[in-house]
Amino acid sequence: MRRFWMMLALIVAGEFVFGLPFNVPRFFRPTMLEVFGYSNTVLADITAIYGITAVLCYFPGGVLADHVSARTLMVVSLFATAAGGLYMASLPGPVEMAMLYGYWGVTSIFLMWGALILATREWGGIRSQGLAFGILEGGRGLAAASLALFAVYVLALFLPDNADLATADEREAGFRTVVLLYTLMTFLAGLLAWFAIPPVKRSAGVRPSPLRGVTSVLRRPIVWAQAGIVLFAYCGFRGLDNYSLYAVQVFGMDEVEGARLASYGAWTRPLAALIAGLVADRFKASWSIATVFGVLVLCYFSWSVLQPTGAGVALIYMNFFVTYIAVYALRGIYFSLLEENRTPRSLTGTTVGLVSVIGFSPDIFFAPIGGRILDANPGVVGHQNYFLFLTLTALLGLLAVAWLIWQHRNGRDTLWKNTHE
Repeated sequence: MRRFWMMLALIVAGEFVFGLPFNVPRFFRPTMLEVFGYSNTVLADITAIYGITAVLCYFPGGVLADHVSARTLMVVSLFATAAGGLYMASLPGPVEMAMLYGYWGVTSIFLMWGALILATREWGGIRSQGLAFGILEGGRGLAAASLALFAVYVLALFLPDNADLATADEREAGFRTVVLLYTLMTFLAGLLAWFAIPPVKRSAGVRPSPLRGVTSVLRRPIVWAQAGIVLFAYCGFRGLDNYSLYAVQVFGMDEVEGARLASYGAWTRPLAALIAGLVADRFKASWSIATVFGVLVLCYFSWSVLQPTGAGVALIYMNFFVTYIAVYALRGIYFSLLEENRTPRSLTGTTVGLVSVIGFSPDIFFAPIGGRILDANPGVVGHQNYFLFLTLTALLGLLAVAWLIWQHRNGRDTLWKNTHE
């Protein structure tokens, strides 16, 4: 039972810490744009500050996690992130919002990321690492979808049946309540983490510093290939941010209906992550990833040329859910490449740190690029261009995994030659 509560704490902590900076703009983007009076470009530039801060925090956060109790770091992270939610509810100006997103980059990555990964590895022990990370990713998806669905219901309480007729005050009150709901859940996740996660402090000698072996890891093409895979898979994940906006601007849904459609897509995450993990265990993770990228190329490209009329509507709805499933499947298995790549255990932390710095860099550039694409041609054309951009990222992901498979075939036994870490 103690293991159950610990994993539950890891799931809600690992998801709700990202709820305010990520899920609020993802599921409630049209409302957020209206309340703050932002364009897509302005909001994208603000959220990019988070990405810059986060990328700078992956390595030092890993070092900190090796020397401070995971429970302490996670609790402080969640409480500090929730405090930022209270500030967001005051509807600050764009400069202050940019500073808030930079602050969240510190609280969610520097304090949380390394601690979350280390605690999950401890939970899994020696033989259940795949199960541990599969449950974590699937559980996080279930938590995100559940809270988003409830938050959509809360927002609807403040708006008239026809949300397009909502006044500025009604929309502002509804959005502020949604932010406070996410803030409360983040705070409660901190309380659960305090009581459910053992207060174990790692000895400095148990696990080497994540900085150890940086030079050795940097010289491994297989690491760069994996980093490329994570990078382009993460572009697909960030691409989900504009799905609710597509529903509103192209399908003509109101903002509540758009948020509800996006929340339905999020429900595919738990099943997709778990099934992808099982498939990757039975077949090779690299080939599973290649297949998923191929599906994304086809879906994104067809979306870039489809018109929201006639048969195109049904295909677009299919693409909504197929791409959700594919993106979440990638998230569930791209770190399982560590084993397939024969990454030395003593270099696992350093490898993950470098892969994360590169792989999650779309937090810096993806939103500004996507926002400018959408604003350059408002409406259907802008969204078609947006999906053409996503087609390119999926194609590059397919090339990255092809490069990785080529390395396996042509030098599997020398991938980590002369490694003395």
